[in-house]
Amino acid sequence: MIKLVRIFFWVVVVFTALMQLWQEYQLSQWHKPLNVALYPINADGTPVVDNYLSSLREHDFDVITQFFSREALKYHVPLNHPINLYLGPEVHEVPPAPPAVDGHWLDIVLWSLKFRWFSWQHQPPMAVPIDIKLYLLYHDPALHTHLLHSTALHKGRIGRVNLYASPRQHAVNTVIIAHELLHTLNASDKYDLHANLPLFPQGYAEPYLQPVYPQQRAEVMAGKIPITPQTARMAKGLEETIIGRPTAREIGWAQ
Repeated sequence: MIKLVRIFFWVVVVFTALMQLWQEYQLSQWHKPLNVALYPINADGTPVVDNYLSSLREHDFDVITQFFSREALKYHVPLNHPINLYLGPEVHEVPPAPPAVDGHWLDIVLWSLKFRWFSWQHQPPMAVPIDIKLYLLYHDPALHTHLLHSTALHKGRIGRVNLYASPRQHAVNTVIIAHELLHTLNASDKYDLHANLPLFPQGYAEPYLQPVYPQQRAEVMAGKIPITPQTARMAKGLEETIIGRPTAREIGWAQ
């Protein structure tokens, strides 16, 4: 009997893994638009953030949808709108924070499992089937001079996005949201994690521009516009960013 239980357990594990691989393959083929749920969270629990969240509307994020449509057209993706965004209800718990960048691999694995469990428990129903879930952690600008890095998981297609609860920061917020969304689609960072500067050439929007500097736009997975080899500035909004070919290859838009 115990042997049968073990066999059944491993059959379920293997079947689940195969189903996940099949689903990820289907999504990567871009046969249909992907539906993304945006779940806002008051990360600080302050009235300032509460007021900001109450002001958010789904159309505030249309610029992200338009960004993906614009970039998909460049790569001849057969979808007018490859990404659809839906603003979900507020989630009242904060997802577990990731370990330090140089943390032990076991800590990263445990955090990944905790985050997936959190997502399974906190997925308010939406009007459409959801392919990707992003938890938007809004912070009070008066309490933070800088925010920790956001993070997202390709396996599970979930993201934990740190943002400022300020209309003045909304355009930059959309860059961060698009960046983390792309992580869930298997895109990698295109910047040096220590120097926090775009990597050449993959982190440059126009690496073969002459002269190379200053660049005019940012590769979205780098997030910054290189001004000199040692300096770069954050993109002010998605109108200053592109999806470069290395990223397009990673997400299945190019060969």
